Amino acid sequence: MTQTRFFSDCTLASMKKGVPDYGLVSDAAFAVRNGRIIWAGELAHRPPETRHATAERLGGRLVTPALIDCHTHLVFGGNRAREFEQRLRGASYEEIARSGGGIVSTVTATRTATFDALVEQSLRRLDALLREGVAVVEIKSGYGLTIEDEMRMLRVARHLETLRPVKIMTTWLAAHAIPVEYAGRPDAYIDEIAVPGLGQAAAEGLVDAVDGFCENIAFTPAQIERVFKAASSLGLPVKLHAEQLSDQKGALLAARYSALSADHLEYLADTDVEAFAAAGTVAVLLPGAFYTLKETRLPPIDALRHHGVDIAIATDCNPGSSPISSILTAMNMACTEFTLTPEEALAGATRCAARALGLAGEYGEIAVGARAELAVWDAGHPSELSYWMGGSPLYKRLSHGIST
Repeated sequence: MTQTRFFSDCTLASMKKGVPDYGLVSDAAFAVRNGRIIWAGELAHRPPETRHATAERLGGRLVTPALIDCHTHLVFGGNRAREFEQRLRGASYEEIARSGGGIVSTVTATRTATFDALVEQSLRRLDALLREGVAVVEIKSGYGLTIEDEMRMLRVARHLETLRPVKIMTTWLAAHAIPVEYAGRPDAYIDEIAVPGLGQAAAEGLVDAVDGFCENIAFTPAQIERVFKAASSLGLPVKLHAEQLSDQKGALLAARYSALSADHLEYLADTDVEAFAAAGTVAVLLPGAFYTLKETRLPPIDALRHHGVDIAIATDCNPGSSPISSILTAMNMACTEFTLTPEEALAGATRCAARALGLAGEYGEIAVGARAELAVWDAGHPSELSYWMGGSPLYKRLSHGIST
């Protein structure tokens, strides 16, 4: 017999689109069967069919959808603390990259690390996210830059899902940087590594989406488009690192391919937002990179709001530009740096983040039919999740409606 679980004595923040004030419901309850929410609302309206369910009281705590980190580079070898020192002495991200540091230095460390070492290092970062109520993490390749090393990164990412109660979404990001063996030959790298490797990785079932770094220190829109065409031929959705350091019109390229998301967007022109919005592509903002790189140009937040673009928030966890494995810190930064409200920040780490991964309706909302992936917090109001800096008010996670 299928067991129904019933939870009461809580405040719900449903985070449903179009419902104001976080979708808050006081004196609330919800019911779960087969890992999905079958009812949620005020306790006074409890359905009769839940009267004999296994019951648990949550002590008046806040319940939200479990959080989602929709943009990470979680699997990598080594670190770049020395580059952090260089930036403090005045070197720019571009100067470090062009002198052999940056992404390419992490490539060396990742290529030489064993599979088990990458798993061990990545688990530490993943566990930090899980302690903050995260249930879904996107993990990109991009630090191997050979076909086999890129695939090995994604195998590590897939393996992490077998070790922890988390859903991992994997992204092929071979078009991340030009390795030293292809210096001055970016087109050859696209044709010989990024595109054929994608086909091999997809055949092995390692790819959920395809990404690229469209920037003056990486790849041009024309080069990225060749990767996008290959993704389209395989039936894979795309996303893009766009307009982080300059305006390459990458966001418009992403929009033309109906991308799941375009990420960073500090240099997205206000005049391009309307065309970008028409595609329904999610804008993923990454305040950790903005903070770490001491950027001063803000993404066009007001224009994104005006045109109804869904705004997601992510850590961009990586060893160089965003060494952050705290989604709550990213939410706080989104408020303090990018002027988002706490409600926008929480939506950005739940409902909008789910859309950015193609998981809308499954994750990110407390709604009938959604997966019962929830976070229970020692908090009285959801604004507290963006307010506190340091530590986590997580009481526990519910995965498939079961405590983890």
